[in-house]
Amino acid sequence: MTLDTLQYLLGALSGGIVGFTLGLVGGGGSILAVPLMVYLVGVASPHVAIGTSALAVAANAASGLAQHARAGTVQWRCGFLYAASGVVGALGGSTIGKAIDGQKLLFLFALLMLAVGTLMLRRRGDPGIEGAACNRQNAPKVLGYGLGTGGFSGFFGIGGGFLIVPGLIASTKMPILNAVGTSLVAVTAFGLTTALSYAASGLIDWKLAAIFIAGGLVGGIAGTRAARAMSSRGGLTVIFAGLIFAVAAYMLVRSAGALFAGTGG
Repeated sequence: MTLDTLQYLLGALSGGIVGFTLGLVGGGGSILAVPLMVYLVGVASPHVAIGTSALAVAANAASGLAQHARAGTVQWRCGFLYAASGVVGALGGSTIGKAIDGQKLLFLFALLMLAVGTLMLRRRGDPGIEGAACNRQNAPKVLGYGLGTGGFSGFFGIGGGFLIVPGLIASTKMPILNAVGTSLVAVTAFGLTTALSYAASGLIDWKLAAIFIAGGLVGGIAGTRAARAMSSRGGLTVIFAGLIFAVAAYMLVRSAGALFAGTGG
C-alpha cells in the first residue's frame, strides 16, 4: 500500500486527535483511531488500519502513562493485574478478528461505538472512593474485567481504555482520575499484543504508524495537562460521547453500504 504526502499529514493529525483524547479521558481516543485511518487517512484495508492503529495507540498510551505516573495517578498493582488477564483476551480476540471480513468488522465496530457512547454517558457522574486499590477481595473481579475487555481490544484493534476505565471503577471503586491513569497500563499492553498479532500477518503500515505516533505524542502531552486542569469531566464526557455517536452513525452507513453492495454483486 502506497500513501501520498497529504495522507501522511492526515495521519499525523489523526494521531494528535487520538493522543489528546487518550491523555484527557484515558480512553475513547483509541476508538477513533480505526475510523480515522479508514475514512480520513484513506487506508484501503480495514485489517491494515486495525493493525497499524493498534501499534500507534499502544505507543501513545505509553506516553500518556508516563505523564500520569509523574502526576501520581496510577495504581500500578491494579494496572498490572488488569493487563495480565487482558493480554490473554487480546490474543484470542485479535486471532478471531483477523478471520472476519473487513467490512463486517467495521460494521460491528460501529455497533460497539454506540454501546461505548452510552456507557460513557451512564458513568459520567461516578466520583469513586478515594484511596481504593486492588486487594485479595476484588482481585478476581479485576481479572475478570481485564479478560473481557482484552478480548474486545484484540478483536477490534483498539486500546480499550473506554471499557477499562469503567471496568476499574466497577471492580475497585477507585476515583475516575486514578482509573484514567491506571487504565493506560492495560491500554499499552493490549495494543502491543494486538499489534504483534497483526504484524506477524503483515498487516501493519510501519511508516504510517510512526507518523501517527509522532502526532499522538504531541496530543497526549496536551491532553494530560488539560486533564489535570479540569476539576470535572462530566461535560467533556457528554461532548465526547456525542462525537462517538456521530462517528458510529457514519461508519454504520459506510460499512453497511459496502456490505450490501458486496452482497448484491
